[in-house]
Amino acid sequence: MGPSAAGRRRAAELVFAQGGGRSALIRQIAPYPFHITRPFALDAERADLATLYLQSASGGIYRGDELSLRIDVRDGALAHVTSQAATVVHDTGARPASQHTVLRLGREAFTALTLDPLILFPGAELDTRTEIHLAEGACAIFAEGVAWHDYSGEGRPFGRLSSETLVFDGGDRTAVIDRATITGAELAGAASILGAGAGAFGSALLLGPTERLPEAAAIEDMLDRTGCLGGACAAPNDMGISVRMIAPNGGQIVRAVEGLFSLGVERMLGFEPARRRK
Repeated sequence: MGPSAAGRRRAAELVFAQGGGRSALIRQIAPYPFHITRPFALDAERADLATLYLQSASGGIYRGDELSLRIDVRDGALAHVTSQAATVVHDTGARPASQHTVLRLGREAFTALTLDPLILFPGAELDTRTEIHLAEGACAIFAEGVAWHDYSGEGRPFGRLSSETLVFDGGDRTAVIDRATITGAELAGAASILGAGAGAFGSALLLGPTERLPEAAAIEDMLDRTGCLGGACAAPNDMGISVRMIAPNGGQIVRAVEGLFSLGVERMLGFEPARRRK
């Protein structure tokens, strides 16, 4: 049985700071259904890059859930937060669920938030909002994906997905606004607006000074190798690069996000990161 129709209102908070040659998790609030591992130093070349796996202790996102996550990465700290696996969004009925994420980066900080796809079940409705606040010299990678699945095999669509992503510069000026709403009916069958055979899509932002970002052509070459149809272009106000991806399934979106993380780290931090195993 899932949570009651009342839903859950839960807020998690993670704060990273630099100290002793490492990036330490100095504050954590992770109420149910959030669960986190301890931070790992997975890269021999940069032991100061902390990697943390964000997990769900429940069976996914349910009717009426209001979940929020705030990640603060203070001056000079380096943090990578990723999910352990895909997250199922169940039938929400008349009460859509919501997710609100805030990333706040200090000066010369680095943050990557790379999430495995949401899996939208029939009847699922979800509103997401992500805010990214960048101080001077900060670099960020934000990547997410969506797939859909009818466990009954009847081809029933999910309800609706609405997303909003906002990027703020060092003075908290709104520099990028990205909003979209799509229904499951628009993606159903051969008439899908994404094209026949599409079963997943994703988006990403690589943010920071231009000289510390990968080339758009390199990103598109990587997407081709993963089997994704994708494109990369400059984000508004010289904030970075915006990426869109379409794929037959969520697994290919996962591989594309891994590739974006690797390309981003190589340019932003100057080394090839180790694979994050899940």
